[in-house]
Amino acid sequence: MKKIDLKSVVWKEETHYIAQCLEVDVSSFGKTRKEALINLQDALELYFEDIPLPEKTEVKYPILTSVKLTHA
Repeated sequence: MKKIDLKSVVWKEETHYIAQCLEVDVSSFGKTRKEALINLQDALELYFEDIPLPEKTEVKYPILTSVKLTHA
């Protein structure tokens, strides 16, 4: 089996934690950070179950930032 190291970010929204993979558009949630990450791992395993592991975009040092938009 081939192993792949994926980066993720976790944040709290109201009563749940959200876990988002940075290299693949997969996310999950849980009542704790640990649960959210376990659920994200399960979701990623299901995502890659039927497809080969792709070449991934490597995110070495993510920086949390914001973007401001003006919306009409």
